[in-house]
Amino acid sequence: MSTGERWSAMAALVDRSRRALYDYVCRADHPVTREEAAEAHGMSRNLTAFHLDKLVESGLLRSHYQTPADQPRGRGRTPKVYEAAGDGVAITVPERRYELIAEILADAVADDPHDASEAARRYARQRGRDIGARVRDASEDLIPVLAGLGFEPETLSDHVLLRNCPFHALATRQTALVCGLNHAILAGMIDGAGRTDLLPRLAPRPGACCVRLDCLPEH
Repeated sequence: MSTGERWSAMAALVDRSRRALYDYVCRADHPVTREEAAEAHGMSRNLTAFHLDKLVESGLLRSHYQTPADQPRGRGRTPKVYEAAGDGVAITVPERRYELIAEILADAVADDPHDASEAARRYARQRGRDIGARVRDASEDLIPVLAGLGFEPETLSDHVLLRNCPFHALATRQTALVCGLNHAILAGMIDGAGRTDLLPRLAPRPGACCVRLDCLPEH
């Protein structure tokens, strides 16, 4: 991909809805129709088609017409389907926060080199608690703060899905360590913010943070 094509692809993925559709198509194990993508994201068919076609124009997806396996030939309109172009494009659009993990690990090693992983979890939770306390003191909502940290939160009916891991590259190399620190940071944030309605738990899934925030009933 040339520099110009890469910039075009990045521009196409800046839109959050378009990026979500791109990720959905890339994760699917079959060519995706407009109707399927629209239903998966609660979006109108026309808007979904617009975003998908823009992704095709940018070279991120390719499209063709394909008759469904359960539809007899010659019956009905052949739907347009979309799939990833090649192996997809490795573009870091979501925000990453590697300096935060680096600071936590550096402090942990300096404090307790014999058990740095446990010290790192303590530092991670305290760092999260400090962030949460500032949120509470400023009477801010926690969700926009999570967005500012790069988690890309999406509030669903029973949980908050964190669509992006700010520490993605490190998590792929040291999954248990980084996911544990991620959980500690988020637990500290929720504690510091005084949010008794959210419970962080490890729930790894492709294309998202390893932690999700379950919604608890208000007391």
